[in-house]
Amino acid sequence: MEKYRVKPGQRIHLKDWDPNETDLLDGDKDEGKERLEALNRDLERLQELLYAEHKHKVLIVLQGMDTSGKDGVIRHVFEGVNPQGVRVANFKVPTPEELDHDYLWRIHRQTPGKGEMVIFNRSHYEDVLVVRVHGLVPAEVWQRRYAHINAFEQMLAEEGTLILKFFLHIDLDEQKKRLQARLDDPTKRWKFNPGDLQERALWAEYMRAYEDVLSKTSTDYAPWYIVPSNKKWYRNYVVASVLVEALKGLHMQYPQPKDDLSRVVIP
Repeated sequence: MEKYRVKPGQRIHLKDWDPNETDLLDGDKDEGKERLEALNRDLERLQELLYAEHKHKVLIVLQGMDTSGKDGVIRHVFEGVNPQGVRVANFKVPTPEELDHDYLWRIHRQTPGKGEMVIFNRSHYEDVLVVRVHGLVPAEVWQRRYAHINAFEQMLAEEGTLILKFFLHIDLDEQKKRLQARLDDPTKRWKFNPGDLQERALWAEYMRAYEDVLSKTSTDYAPWYIVPSNKKWYRNYVVASVLVEALKGLHMQYPQPKDDLSRVVIP
């Protein structure tokens, strides 16, 4: 999966990254689904181990344009994990209380504790994406936030948090298909927001903003992965593979009981 990892300092041009790519599985959808099932079982075991060991913290950041599949990743990749140790944090328009604090205040409150896995469905990166594209603050304000974010994530990592960030990469044509599918399906029509079309009209501006995010905030301690996401099955396979490999790298172990249990007899 290293081919999808953004190296620190690497300048990203998203036109060079194919959102249709399925190279690692040669386009074999059935094999992708089979491998995802195996990865789901691995993830279920590793998440239980994470919770039991109560040592590491895991933060997963999902970013992408509307319909890129953030909800789909949560639904399919994390199928079967114990909800006791996994939490999803969604970041909407800031509340008046949140606006009274610095922009990272509401983010820090949602970061994982020991033994916990937290999934950010959108994140602190909205403050260098939406804020930038819509001109909500002056350029000199959002430009300095890249350094803030890198320092923030470095602190989390040094305090024991494994950080994995995924940009779910789709193209304009694929988004059109998915938006149309929402309109055509009565069971999905509730998900359609006319405001999505306004954001779609700003696609080029968002791509430039994402290119800066990926280029300036992918680090050794908090890497970005550019996930080809036009094919949903491949998107899920890539995210699950990166996550399972990273969790295995923590070399977690179940804690030993404090007392000698060898002579315990259950009456």
